[in-house]
Amino acid sequence: MADAVAAATQAAAGAVQAAGAAAGDAVSAASSLPPTGLALVLAKLSWLIVVPGFYIALAFFLVAVVVRLARIFTAPPPPWQLAIYPAPKSGFGAAMSDAFGMPQIRKREPLFWASLVVFHLGILGIVLGHLDILPEINIMSPSSRHMLGAGVAGLAVTLPVFYFLGRRFRSPVREISNPGDYLLLLLLLFTFLLGDLMSWGNSWTAQGFVMTKADFARYFQGLLWFRFEDPRAYLHGTHYHFLTLHLLLAEATFIVLPFTKVMHAFLSIPANVLRRRVWTR
Repeated sequence: MADAVAAATQAAAGAVQAAGAAAGDAVSAASSLPPTGLALVLAKLSWLIVVPGFYIALAFFLVAVVVRLARIFTAPPPPWQLAIYPAPKSGFGAAMSDAFGMPQIRKREPLFWASLVVFHLGILGIVLGHLDILPEINIMSPSSRHMLGAGVAGLAVTLPVFYFLGRRFRSPVREISNPGDYLLLLLLLFTFLLGDLMSWGNSWTAQGFVMTKADFARYFQGLLWFRFEDPRAYLHGTHYHFLTLHLLLAEATFIVLPFTKVMHAFLSIPANVLRRRVWTR
């Protein structure tokens, strides 16, 4: 009797495994079929976003920044004095301290200052994390499915953006805000949230999206060498949709950014050097 029960159990287990394998083969076969109809349109649109869209957004950003900087530096000088008194012993050193230490903000709004510091450190971590995807840079193991910081860098930029956005709705900041300020913060927020979903899906769950550094390295190399290949050929699974939306929002951010107040990032140190010069008219 026991032998019969054991045999029946083994047969049932074998049937379940066979059914699972057949279902997996069916799904794999279905996913390998070329898309048609609406799926084909969406696939083409996705490729336009993740490959040509990247080049277009980056080129537009660089050109717009150069044009705006050229207009700023060729504009007539302001009629007011920009220097501060007393002049420090080292103008450049003091300018660097003002640009990165933000002492005036620290004195007036300590919470805003702390959020800015965390945000900038998070941006540094994200830049290093994306550079680490390249095969030539190995901060993390090439086979690792964890991004640099395992999601901490994403939190370091996402949480401050929530604060920055809420701050825009409070007086007196609300009175000096314009639509571009809100648009940029919303683009940054959703760009970071989608990046967080991909990073957390890899780092904080048992299976996650199962994305490795090697998977994305091929995509980055394709962009670097202008191959214009379709990343769907080697980036499989539902995470590809998150990647597409993440890149779409990032590209929109690059296009909008040159027309916002964030342009101060390119002028912070020169402006602080200029305002620390003492001259007479």
